[in-house]
Amino acid sequence: MWHWQLTSLGLILLALTGCGGMSASECELADWESVGYADGARGRTVQAFDQRRQSCARHAVAPDFKAYQTGRNAGLIAYCQPAKGYRLGAQGGEYYGVCPGALGAKFYDSYLEGRLLFDLESAVYRTNSQIAANQARMDAIEIQLAENIAAQFSDVVTAERRAILLIQTQQLAEERVTLAGEVDRLEVQLEVQRQELEDYRQEMVARR
Repeated sequence: MWHWQLTSLGLILLALTGCGGMSASECELADWESVGYADGARGRTVQAFDQRRQSCARHAVAPDFKAYQTGRNAGLIAYCQPAKGYRLGAQGGEYYGVCPGALGAKFYDSYLEGRLLFDLESAVYRTNSQIAANQARMDAIEIQLAENIAAQFSDVVTAERRAILLIQTQQLAEERVTLAGEVDRLEVQLEVQRQELEDYRQEMVARR
């Protein structure tokens, strides 16, 4: 009994860590109901079984699909809970429509709630990142402008080089103005996004 439990646990861990190649002994000793349960509990589609079947076919072993499906159906009941759907969405995970019937409808509704939270948080993150990138570029431009201006007044700079520096300085100044305007726009956008995120978080608290 203890040996069976260890074998079953090992195969469940195999299912949890991926659907890659299985060895001949793993295919021969597999408790397919346990493997199916582990796949179902992870929300995997039946393609997981196809991958295992193809792997075991190389060792001339045919997996027990009926046992696998029995285990997977039980695993899906554990997986298809609204709280897990919300967590999956909030983490930006993908849902592959594996949950059946009314259980699936509740799971998907919760998933969408979590996914909206993820999308709102991601929007804030992207805007913050763009502002930071623009500001970093503006800082780099300031340094380049100072160097160009200093070089233009150098006695060793040729007239041709001075003309090139002047054009570059004008272009950099124009880019800086454009970036500054973009930062202003993004900061307004960020405030709106932050408020939307805060409103949604409060809405979620009120629902629960």
